[in-house]
Amino acid sequence: MQIDFDFVRQFNFPTVIRFGAGAIKELPDHLVTVGMKKPLLVTDPMVAQLDFFKDIVASLRAKGLSVEVFSDIHKNPVKSDVLKGGDVFTGTDRDSIVGIGGGAAMDVARAIALRIHHRRDLFDYDDLIGGDVHVTEDVPYFITVPTTSGTGSEVGRSAIISEDDTHRKRILFSPKLLAKIVFADPLLTMELPPFVTAATGMDALTHNLEAYIAKMWHPMAEGIALQGVELINGSISRAVLKPDLESRSKMMIASLMGAVAFQKGLGVVHSLAHPMSSLLDTHHGLANAVNLPYGMRFNISGFEDKFRRIARAMELPVENGEAVVQRLFALNEELRLPVRLRDAGVKPEHIETLADLAIADFAHPNNPKPVSREDFKNLYLEAL
Repeated sequence: MQIDFDFVRQFNFPTVIRFGAGAIKELPDHLVTVGMKKPLLVTDPMVAQLDFFKDIVASLRAKGLSVEVFSDIHKNPVKSDVLKGGDVFTGTDRDSIVGIGGGAAMDVARAIALRIHHRRDLFDYDDLIGGDVHVTEDVPYFITVPTTSGTGSEVGRSAIISEDDTHRKRILFSPKLLAKIVFADPLLTMELPPFVTAATGMDALTHNLEAYIAKMWHPMAEGIALQGVELINGSISRAVLKPDLESRSKMMIASLMGAVAFQKGLGVVHSLAHPMSSLLDTHHGLANAVNLPYGMRFNISGFEDKFRRIARAMELPVENGEAVVQRLFALNEELRLPVRLRDAGVKPEHIETLADLAIADFAHPNNPKPVSREDFKNLYLEAL
């Protein structure tokens, strides 16, 4: 089926999504229409310096809006980032929040939105300890604008924020944290460098794959995940090596789909990847990419039928789990991403600590089969 990507469409799932080339041009009028006058734009230091971001700020000011920018955030966001952003929001009397960027910017923007009218300690709202029951107040008007095709955080309802000292990851969750509207414009991704496109794209693929095989029964999420796998498999190489509007559009929608699908759960790959970000400050997408083939191979036994369906979605000539694993290795090599942990900064002396962090991670309980600390250690050693 041929799709024209040159105009904006609207999807009303799971929130209002304006998707397509030029969608970002609608942001100023939307803010005016809903009565917002003083938005806080939350982004990361790199995006804040880019021309398209400066153009967004200029377009908002041209509509008479008062704009404040907060970009003092870490690559893997921590609690102090959120507290600083909250102080900027209240100190400059903002009325709305626009998260612009990748996963880090989205997570901080969403956590700031929570923080404004919820004044307990931030991690009292940790979903893993039932903290969502404390999310009782409304949040400021919240908009998301993705500039990468990876996390899909634009349609998320949670923010992953780490503790400043231990770097333990916490999850802040509430349906109230879903953006009121998403402006998903693939043109904003066109100037991303190949590494960022590759790493974030493999992150999106990991989301779709892990959501599909996660143990919870959720046929709606599984259907979305399989379609996401198909879209990424057919477009990621072009999006990285010879980008065009079609490939970048397919990656953006597939990234968004992955985030919808992983409401079903994630698994062993994310629990292998999260500790690398915490301990070594590894880019999350890169950590997922290098661990993905090994984690998927771990899950084949007992779930051969699901892997046959994944192979079919990937249009592989052999429809089995090992063919999927080999395709994942080949993708990393094609996209010039490492296939060994040692090439991503992991050393033998890191393995024990990584295994300790992995077994404590929140993602693997949804893996289709149980994962022990010894399993994590062996997977790290296999990938080293």
